[in-house]
Amino acid sequence: MTTLETAADLLKLLHDTETEPRADVQLEALTLAVAADLPVLLWGEPGIGKTAALNQLAENLELPLTTVIASVHEPSDFAGLPVLGDDPAVQGVPMAPPDWAVRLVRAGRGLLFLDELSTAPPAVQAALLRVVLERRIGALRLPAGVRIVAAANPRSSAADGWELSAPLANRFVHLQWGFDHDVVVRGLGGVWPRAQLPGLDASGLAEAVAYARRAVCGLLAARPKLVHQLPANEVRRGGAWPSPRSWEMALRLVAFATAAGTSREVLSMLVRGAVGDGPGLELLASLDRMDLPDPEAILREPLRIGLPERGDLRQAVLDGVVEAVRRDTTRPRWDAAWTVLARAVETGPPDLVVVPATGLAALRRDDWEVPAAIERLAGVVSLSRRTDLAGAR
Repeated sequence: MTTLETAADLLKLLHDTETEPRADVQLEALTLAVAADLPVLLWGEPGIGKTAALNQLAENLELPLTTVIASVHEPSDFAGLPVLGDDPAVQGVPMAPPDWAVRLVRAGRGLLFLDELSTAPPAVQAALLRVVLERRIGALRLPAGVRIVAAANPRSSAADGWELSAPLANRFVHLQWGFDHDVVVRGLGGVWPRAQLPGLDASGLAEAVAYARRAVCGLLAARPKLVHQLPANEVRRGGAWPSPRSWEMALRLVAFATAAGTSREVLSMLVRGAVGDGPGLELLASLDRMDLPDPEAILREPLRIGLPERGDLRQAVLDGVVEAVRRDTTRPRWDAAWTVLARAVETGPPDLVVVPATGLAALRRDDWEVPAAIERLAGVVSLSRRTDLAGAR
């Protein structure tokens, strides 16, 4: 056996690794987005394992992996090269796709990995728009079995890096990719976490879709300014930001996460990666409030319907009750709201009642008598204000 053959045996032993089921939030978020057939963009510093994660993902999902380094290609490699036929005036000029696209179409399935996206010049980024959104490369359309994942380094650590254009950035779910010390140590020891598609509850698909639509539509109905917010800063435009397109992605992710029963941490990564941190956190908060009692139902039966124990949810319910009275201010509704606030003082932290009580008091008409419930709240509100003033001093 020659030295090179012995070296090959040693390399084979080094490359032989195993996988194991292991809780990994990053990997779970990535596989759920892949299952939802959404383009994913992994952001992270060089050398932390983004490419290795994609290789392992493709292997575990038994998908052929096609890696394309975006920065070393011309725009025509994605838009297609014009090829003259016998009679261009009659048949037109078809756009011939590259060989890797042809192989993906023939296979009918696969994982297209667009690496080094942040080093691709603007002209190449423009050519990638149709690839990422319409899945078209030249005259070919990628089949439904092909998933698209990209990777990029922050501009500060990318070789001759560019900021991502806003149209291209808005087509991706952005995931911040880091490394876990324990995962790296165990992986170097020969055992890496296993990537697997999430299990979906087939009996609850319709409910998951209805839940996701109710969550997203409810938030946007209450916060119309969140529908579209193009960041003014060029750097932020290259990340996740809200638009009708990215809200549709967030809706799909909520539906898949609900059907899969994923953790709140995974869902947080995904929705913030679709619409940005601020809107994503608002969506998560609205999910918490979806199961809260209806303010109108509480006003109809102020002594029967219970209030949430958790402080932020209780605050949301009390604010909702006051807002409902503000929209339709009548004496019986106003009195019922005071009854609700009095119950809140008796069963929870009194400081949560200060702001709703102040807002409700401002709705009083001149000819309305002060209800008895206000007397139980007056001391609490006064004490809270004195505490705030003392803290300020």
